Amino acid sequence: MGKQLKSDFVIGRHPAQAALKSQQPINKVFLQSGLKADVLKEIEKQAKQRGIIVSWVPKTKLDTLVDHQNHQGVVVAVAPYEYASIDDLFAVAAQREEDPFFLILDGIEDPHNLGSIMRTADAAGVHGIIIPKRRAVQLTATVAKTSTGAIEYMPVARVTNLVQTAKELKQRGLWLFGTDMQGNDYRKWDAHGPVALVIGNEGKGISPLLKKNCDEMLTIPMVGHVQSLNASVAASLLIYQGFTSRGR
Repeated sequence: MGKQLKSDFVIGRHPAQAALKSQQPINKVFLQSGLKADVLKEIEKQAKQRGIIVSWVPKTKLDTLVDHQNHQGVVVAVAPYEYASIDDLFAVAAQREEDPFFLILDGIEDPHNLGSIMRTADAAGVHGIIIPKRRAVQLTATVAKTSTGAIEYMPVARVTNLVQTAKELKQRGLWLFGTDMQGNDYRKWDAHGPVALVIGNEGKGISPLLKKNCDEMLTIPMVGHVQSLNASVAASLLIYQGFTSRGR
């Protein structure tokens, strides 16, 4: 008997196609029987080209596998996502011949927020994301689905201590920019050079110790009645200001 591989799941049509195009190890592809869709045939073809087992199964089987999430008739059993190292992130920047542009996510708890942030980061040329091992969402099937495939291309480093990592990044020449209600207008942020953008927890923001290691705090001006933005929306505004100011 071969060793039983632990599986996570990629759910949905676009994420499944992105997973099949990537180099990520895939254990099996499940497709919904009786569902007439050209894209399912295309996914089956992609899987068979890679020599991956394809099973056509009833919808109830897919529902059970993914705890009744919206799978669009496609579930891909993958080996758990591999995390990158900090050096891997620097290597991505070096390969593109660009100054590093990293994201540090301090305790993001909602997998939909992480997936959305990954999607924006990939679109804006961010070189990698750094998350803590504890008290934060990790790379899961929900994150993969929300990222619509970006998870296959955006390296994520998982570290034990964000404060120590921040100090290491500063020693390696990065400037750290945090987000806070009291800060400089983010529209004036010049993200030239090696930088890391720190996004805080949905409710608590950036932890005090990590904030102390930021070189500058940025704020998003608001004039409406609700004085806060969803974490992934706030991150997107800041990431694109970085993208624009870097002249990409």
